[in-house]
Amino acid sequence: MEDTKDVFFQVIKERRSVRKYTDEKVTEEDLKLILESARQAPSGENAQPWRFIVIKDQDNKDFLSYVGKNGSGRRFTGEFLSKQMQTRFEGLQDEEKKKAAFKKLTSGNVSAFVSEADVNILVLGKKDVWDAPFDTSAAIENMLLTVTSLGLGACWLVAPCIDVRDEMRMKNHFQVPDEFKIYAIISIGVPAKIANPRPRISLTQLVFDEKFGEAYYEA
Repeated sequence: MEDTKDVFFQVIKERRSVRKYTDEKVTEEDLKLILESARQAPSGENAQPWRFIVIKDQDNKDFLSYVGKNGSGRRFTGEFLSKQMQTRFEGLQDEEKKKAAFKKLTSGNVSAFVSEADVNILVLGKKDVWDAPFDTSAAIENMLLTVTSLGLGACWLVAPCIDVRDEMRMKNHFQVPDEFKIYAIISIGVPAKIANPRPRISLTQLVFDEKFGEAYYEA
């Protein structure tokens, strides 16, 4: 039992957002396991509002790349012009790295990589289910952890789904009925590069005892 806990927590710790992939294919066996893990996710009142569109055709992946690039470009350009981006990166001391990050974000290239993944999964949720945003998030997290356990890589994208204009482009292209909302694009493939772990805020700063501000754990 102890080994099972260790293995499970190791999968959680090793999960990364992977944006660079090799040309290797995701097997149908692995893809089915990833989708089955999503199906097993919890949902409010067992509504199971999620639906998934598997996208492998290169033209369709290129279309998602185009929409993602434009959607992210608009989003991050707005963040740059409002100075939110500068505030977010004020801890980065290397000015060249900071400029490169700003350029990558405002250009939208941060989301253009989906065309390079072997598989993209469009995650939909039924509009008439109140908990759909939370239910689909639970399904997505199940997929991401399963991907990691299989030695694959994935990235969860939402920027192309935020602007209703981008969502309508995708809904028209993939013939998504109006009763559904597009919540995310999940890119999946064999990782060509895995990022180093990013720092996490300590439990002493995150967890409080009975009321906000009273640390539950000692520093």
